[in-house]
Amino acid sequence: MLLVLLALPTAAHVLNTDLAKLSRTEIFGTYLRLGFTHIVPLGFDHLLFIISLYILEPRLKPVLLQATAFTLAHSITLGLAMYGFIRPPSSVIEPIIALSILFMAVENIITERLNPWRVAIVFGFGLVHGMGFASALTGLGLPPQDYFGSLLSFNAGVELGQVTVILLAWALVGRWAAHKSWYKQRVVIPISVVIGLVAAYWTVERVFFA
Repeated sequence: MLLVLLALPTAAHVLNTDLAKLSRTEIFGTYLRLGFTHIVPLGFDHLLFIISLYILEPRLKPVLLQATAFTLAHSITLGLAMYGFIRPPSSVIEPIIALSILFMAVENIITERLNPWRVAIVFGFGLVHGMGFASALTGLGLPPQDYFGSLLSFNAGVELGQVTVILLAWALVGRWAAHKSWYKQRVVIPISVVIGLVAAYWTVERVFFA
């Protein structure tokens, strides 16, 4: 099972559509779907980051605050990268993304409560993840007839993917287990250990074998 999880980040988008023949509405739908699938199921590293962000304090209000900070950050760097203002090398960005997941997993294990400064940390990691989104979107390309609109729809799809993960985690775990005395020991720590091991493997792989 762990080997399957480790292999998932290698999945990639495939766009078998002639964008020049699509209407603006069809372009919006295409890039909305691509943004969503970049999180679920293809963006397994980003998905693990969102789960790590959620499980420490599984009430919706705190996690939505963190998710908002993450969204603002990745929107900034995604836009800057796609318009050519920054050119982050994937050889640097991808290991940092893995390290951000490892950091969140370790923090979940060693801390007892959500600290106020975590929002700033999440914002900083969001800047890095936005560059990762840009790498995927650069590979796909954006249609010149609606460059800005397709960029917005891709970002909206990413957001829908993230919100879907958060709501599923809340429905499956947070809604009924958040206030249990065993929540930390039986939910947060085991999940964070698995996520941390996967992130550590990705970090080594992306630094030394990419």
